[in-house]
Amino acid sequence: MEEEKKVEEKGKKNTGMAALCYLGLLIIIPLITEAKNEPYVKFHIKQGLVLLITGVAASVIMIIPLLGWVLGGILYIIVLVLFIIGLVNALTGKESALPLIGQFADKINI
Repeated sequence: MEEEKKVEEKGKKNTGMAALCYLGLLIIIPLITEAKNEPYVKFHIKQGLVLLITGVAASVIMIIPLLGWVLGGILYIIVLVLFIIGLVNALTGKESALPLIGQFADKINI
C-alpha cells in the first residue's frame, strides 16, 4: 500500500511551488525549500527568475523621461503577458519555455 502511494506521488508535479515562481519575490520560497531539486519546479524557477529580472529592467528603463516611459510601458505589458503564460503553464503542468525570454532561462544554473 505504501509503495503505491510513493509511485502516485512521484508522478505528480508540484504545481503550487511552480506557480510561486511567477509571483515576483515569492520565488524565494521554492528556492529555499527542497522543491528546487524537482526538475519541474527547477524549470519554472529559472523561467521566473528571468521574468523577474525583465520586470526590474522595465522599472529601471521607466526612470528615463518620455522615451523610457514608452519603452518601459511596452516592456511592462510584455512582462504581464509572459507572467500570465508562465502561471498558466505552471498550474496546468506544462514545461513550455516562455516566448522571447525562454532561451535565457536555460543558461541559469541552480
